[in-house]
Amino acid sequence: MRTDWHTLDREPSLAPLYGKAATRRKITGTALPVSGLRCWVDVDPQRLAAYRKVCGFADNSLLPPTYPHILAFALQMQLLTAKEFPFPLLGLIHLSNRIRVLRPMGGLNRARVSVKVQNLQPHAKGATFDLVTTLDDQLGTLWEAQSQMLCRGVKLEGEPVDDTLALNQPLTQVAQWKAPSDIGRQYARVSGDYNPIHLSAASAKLFGFPSAIAHGLWNKARTLAALADHLPTANIEIAVQFKKPVRLPSEVALLASAAGLAGELQLIGAGDLEHMVGHWRPVA
Repeated sequence: MRTDWHTLDREPSLAPLYGKAATRRKITGTALPVSGLRCWVDVDPQRLAAYRKVCGFADNSLLPPTYPHILAFALQMQLLTAKEFPFPLLGLIHLSNRIRVLRPMGGLNRARVSVKVQNLQPHAKGATFDLVTTLDDQLGTLWEAQSQMLCRGVKLEGEPVDDTLALNQPLTQVAQWKAPSDIGRQYARVSGDYNPIHLSAASAKLFGFPSAIAHGLWNKARTLAALADHLPTANIEIAVQFKKPVRLPSEVALLASAAGLAGELQLIGAGDLEHMVGHWRPVA
């Protein structure tokens, strides 16, 4: 499907977009817009340093593999709060995330971010779609990602597709860390993602959660920071599925296969509660 691209002169301001998100609670249709958004963005060294600290990444010359999500967040918010987007942003559930680092992301000061939505599919609890994000420099695409999102209550024809990621390799524990009660607020400050389900028990309860939960992309970022010595820095695809949320505060353990060009990972909590599963492999 052809995308009707709109190029912005500057990054959107988040404050009015949160206002729009807070006032939209109804499903208004069952078709995704064909328009996408593009914008050149600058890498702010101070914001990047704060992100590294919150997520556990080493301070080196490469952008963390999850950082383009931060560069794209305001553009994603504008796309998902646009009038033609049919689903309310608050209440969307992040089911999975796949990123591809095509070239080393070093020495990057400015890049073009592009975002669009596609692939609307029926789901047992509603409908899913992919939020697609790409990062380009002057030479072409550096990085791309697909986040599968679920909107509950949408009625679509067809049978849901089961794409559960199965683990087949032997895993051993490689790291363990605590997710403190304020990690949702810490991550919100460096990412811009102030979804109430992550900020406090009181705000999470308004959306049916007994306590605040960690951002899914913080879980993935913290995992990739711990696996830095396991993974190549480019020509790599890293896909994860988010399972049970990480309630705050809690402690989690990371299991992974041996270091190499391909492997598998699992994030578990107390009682072997599975929070996230994933794999990495060379880009096809």
